[in-house]
Amino acid sequence: MEAIKDTIQNVMQTWEKKKTSQHNPEVLLRKIFSARELKHIKFHYLRKGILGIKVESSSWLYHLSLKKEDFIQKLRQKTPEIKDIRFHIGEVN
Repeated sequence: MEAIKDTIQNVMQTWEKKKTSQHNPEVLLRKIFSARELKHIKFHYLRKGILGIKVESSSWLYHLSLKKEDFIQKLRQKTPEIKDIRFHIGEVN
């Protein structure tokens, strides 16, 4: 039988892992963008509820901008504090 101390410790570790993975912007991006889209974007910043994403080219900027409202909706389901997404053309490795 497991001691209460060990049970509490396991629960706390599991809770911390969930908490950090839900609020990690890079993990969130993998959940809402397709594999194809992820090849052309990179996390840039998260400030005051605004998620900044670097985009490889102007054509990808246009493509992602068309789907922006869907992305915001999916993000809000996972992390309600995100209010907007801003796409910027920049270097993506």
